[in-house]
Amino acid sequence: MKIACVQMTTACDPADNLPVIAARVKAAARAGAGLVALPETCTFMEKNRAAMRARLEPQADSQVLAALQHIAQAENACLLIGSMILADEGSDKAVNRSLLLAPDGTVQAQYDKIHMFDVALKNGERHHESASYQAGDRLAMAAWQGVTLGLTICYDLRFPAVYRRLAEAGAQVIFVPSAFTRQTGEAHWHILLRARAIETGCYIVAPAQIGTHENGRETYGHSLIVDPWGEIIAEADAADEFISAEIDIDRVAQARAQIPALQHGASYTQPDGGQAHD
Repeated sequence: MKIACVQMTTACDPADNLPVIAARVKAAARAGAGLVALPETCTFMEKNRAAMRARLEPQADSQVLAALQHIAQAENACLLIGSMILADEGSDKAVNRSLLLAPDGTVQAQYDKIHMFDVALKNGERHHESASYQAGDRLAMAAWQGVTLGLTICYDLRFPAVYRRLAEAGAQVIFVPSAFTRQTGEAHWHILLRARAIETGCYIVAPAQIGTHENGRETYGHSLIVDPWGEIIAEADAADEFISAEIDIDRVAQARAQIPALQHGASYTQPDGGQAHD
């Protein structure tokens, strides 16, 4: 199985981004990738909350999603939409939603980002996702060609319990589509992705945004594919439009047999006598 990660610098208007996505998915598919993964917020990254809200569509009516479904069909490829910003059906907020499309364009799984990135960085950059987005509350998995896939998004990477739960539920490949800031990416991106692979015995596939965006944000890039032993088997540099790697799913079982940590979780009580965990 060959999986590809598309790397891109998303602009504000989906009309500018969709041709880029189409060309890179086509190139990856023609290079032999059967599953192509896009980064977080691949369809647009607007300049402010009002501009973002003006672009919101519910999933059922999304013309942008329809265009992405057409791309999957045209290339006969399984397509992971790392995330797209959609109107939340149950609130006045948006959702940051990852969607897995089958080669015929049908939605096989969807996941709403659970953890919201609220931070003020030393360089003056501020993010307050919880003000605009409704957080998800369910993990998501899907099967493709006999492989079990887990879905996460960006800031989830800092919460190891998410990845352990997915692995315990049978995930063998976990996606981490991201738009990591340059500052936090330089410090933590490689370390965290390798750690999640080692802890779970999973392949970790992390397509990333890169560069200076039209909205002024700087993202780190370095899309990665990490094997279950924590080795980086593909990494994008600034010039790469996509990377790809062959996935040997037998390595998942081998890694978990050598380090059977998923079988050794123990119940415990917090120091303050709070709730038990496992």
